Amino acid sequence: MKTISEEYRKQQQELHKNPNYGVASLGFSPIVASIIKQLEIKSLSDYGAGKKRLLEGLNANHVIPEFYYPYDPAFPEYGKPQKAELVCCIDVLEHIEPELIDNVIKELSLLVTDWGFFTIHQGPAAKFLSDGRNAHLIQESTSWWLKKLIKYFDIFKLQKNTIGGTGFFVIVKPLIS
Repeated sequence: MKTISEEYRKQQQELHKNPNYGVASLGFSPIVASIIKQLEIKSLSDYGAGKKRLLEGLNANHVIPEFYYPYDPAFPEYGKPQKAELVCCIDVLEHIEPELIDNVIKELSLLVTDWGFFTIHQGPAAKFLSDGRNAHLIQESTSWWLKKLIKYFDIFKLQKNTIGGTGFFVIVKPLIS
């Protein structure tokens, strides 16, 4: 299942050279730390891990999952995405190529064994791709996103994002088939 084009993967690698790109996970790490503690999560898959800032933020909150699986196509050394009790996808989905978003959400559904924590920024990004496009390729309404997500997930919690601009986060569970 294709989740990123080779050209876009290379553009993402270039963007990740900017030290200020991919910092949203730090802001959300206290929420993720709380989820890990409350639910006694042992395994965490960080989908779109970038420079592994989520792990950095969890360490700062003195919460270290027993198993941490980073995945990011811009960092092939991380390997393939892994299943986990908690799958975090922070400030990633709005960056996906629009024609591949359904594949990415489906892939996430195959990885989430218990819980998912997904954040979605809804406005334009401050950064741009090398071809001039805004780094947030998908800027859609909450209801647009929910229609995509409910195909694969039960929404356990939906909250307006107060960290870093407009958007929201969801805590999801896989649909029981």
